[in-house]
Amino acid sequence: MKGNWTARLAGGAAGLANGLFGGGGGMVFLPIQSRWGNLSQRKLYATCVGVIFPVCLVSAAVYIWQGGVSFMAALPYLAGGLIGGWLGGKLYGRISTKFLKWLFAAFLFYAGVKYLL
Repeated sequence: MKGNWTARLAGGAAGLANGLFGGGGGMVFLPIQSRWGNLSQRKLYATCVGVIFPVCLVSAAVYIWQGGVSFMAALPYLAGGLIGGWLGGKLYGRISTKFLKWLFAAFLFYAGVKYLL
């Protein structure tokens, strides 16, 4: 990225989105990093996960501290998410970046439509 201020702004935007919406920081961070970062597509996706993981931990800690987390409701999603995360990490190098871009765009479109309805 062009200087530390843009990196801090991108991280701040991702953290704000993650904290406000309970996730989605990667949807903010990935386009910003792809615009100003000097990373290959593969490293871009991996870096996004590397940034979002600690951001999610901070958001989760705040939610837990404020009493806003239902562990019993989250448990089934956590189990599936761990398996899906492991599988996605294993498939990471085997899927073309072009397909990943389209898949990401399709997910954003779907999520946007669902939020509006």
